[in-house]
Amino acid sequence: MHMPIKKYFQEEFGEAPSFIAHAPGRLEFIGNHLDYNGGPVLGAAIDRYVTVAISARKDDKIVLVSEAQSIKVETSLGEIAPMCGDTSWGNYPLGMLKVMRDAGMNVPHGFNLAVANDLPIGAGLSSSAAIELATGYALATLYKFAIDKKSIAILGRAAENTFVGMPCGILDQGCSSFGQAGALVLIDCTSNTFSTKPMPDGTHFWVFNTQKKHALIDSFYATRNKECMESTEILRRKNPNLANLAAATEAMLEYSKTELGPDRYKRALHVVRETARVKDTIAALDSGDIKRVGKNLTASHESSRDLFENSCAELDFLVADVTKMPGVYGARLSGGGFGGAIMALTDGSFSESAAAKLVADYAAKFGNSPTIFHTKTGDGAGLL
Repeated sequence: MHMPIKKYFQEEFGEAPSFIAHAPGRLEFIGNHLDYNGGPVLGAAIDRYVTVAISARKDDKIVLVSEAQSIKVETSLGEIAPMCGDTSWGNYPLGMLKVMRDAGMNVPHGFNLAVANDLPIGAGLSSSAAIELATGYALATLYKFAIDKKSIAILGRAAENTFVGMPCGILDQGCSSFGQAGALVLIDCTSNTFSTKPMPDGTHFWVFNTQKKHALIDSFYATRNKECMESTEILRRKNPNLANLAAATEAMLEYSKTELGPDRYKRALHVVRETARVKDTIAALDSGDIKRVGKNLTASHESSRDLFENSCAELDFLVADVTKMPGVYGARLSGGGFGGAIMALTDGSFSESAAAKLVADYAAKFGNSPTIFHTKTGDGAGLL
């Protein structure tokens, strides 16, 4: 944040905000692309946040400003529609307004809203879900609309799916909503149930952001989603009671391999094996076997690279390099892929100097340096 949110709001709108809310970014711990396939996923809210400040207007206008975006967004209550180009960042708060109105929130007047962000954009840490949830809490407070952790996560996903146009699952919003310092968030994406799993003491997250932005809407994300949905339909021809792709077995895939074709087969195989890895990781966490957890993280990356094909040379290099270093349990891409960041799970011996060596190795190969941040689990979204 370049300046305190209250000061930024005051400078932009000439008054103090009525309410301030924030929501954390998240790390996808393990369960890559399982959320929209009905699988179990483990994630963590981190201690980096998007913060929003809001106040009521007397007219029906909506004015949005962001420290990270030079373009102000202005519209009115009667003209809520997706934005394009430089104003498209406004789709996240506007999408929340739309789905919350659809859910019954009474909005008799417009509002001013300012956004501040200490999350890197496009790094696979889901700044988009954080904007949605922080906005959701601010709007709910301003308009006296009842919400809880689960409902705001579901509304945030609806905003992303229907207004922004990203076919994501519930992972990002669920972690941002249910996050808890010292714990991972476990989401059953078939039943939309949320729980937490304690993180082992002495473990650390190191995030290396390639700064290769993964503009997911314009990338292969929608293609992967489509391939998974098509795979599920093909498998149901021989397994009519199949709930979703995460519930499939490798035997089912082999039986329908010809109909699936090579690409859909690989996507489905990743989903089936990743589901098994998440379940094994939960068991390893319960027994305190952190080395097994780390091996699963690295195996998850290899599956994303080889089967789901949503990695890239930069991410692969970082994972291969960091997993050779002392104190590293495992590493993997975190998020949608196609760029963004990797997450390394380490013990306390992994240091800034080790991270700097990784950056130097990367720069020698790619000509630019990834950004580093050492982070920990954080608490979920809410009012400040």
